[in-house]
Amino acid sequence: MVEEVTKGIKISVNTDFRNSFYKNHQVHFWFGYNITIENQSLDSVQLQARHWEIYDALNYLEIVKGEGVIGKKPILQPGESHTYTSGCILGSPVGAMKGFYKMINLNNTKPFFVSIPLFRLNAPIVLN
Repeated sequence: MVEEVTKGIKISVNTDFRNSFYKNHQVHFWFGYNITIENQSLDSVQLQARHWEIYDALNYLEIVKGEGVIGKKPILQPGESHTYTSGCILGSPVGAMKGFYKMINLNNTKPFFVSIPLFRLNAPIVLN
């Protein structure tokens, strides 16, 4: 598990390898990740948007941006958490992801950013 706290918001990430498959004459590797966003601050916050940087073993970079996470913009009161599961497909059995969430402090309406720590994606076939 990888964890990081930014401005009282703790991000915890667990990853797993789901499968590999062939498509368009190329092998693809499917990874899953579970993220828990925990509000350890004294203020109510809401997740507004996400920004991902996804790397594969060949240093190919894919940027993914969007509103919320899996169609939701969770509001977290102090002490509350939100967990979700998502995934990505890479063209190599090894990669990494990192990014940030744009959040808003609901007590003072100020936006802020929360770091999503770098986490590795590794297919077991290469971890010999």
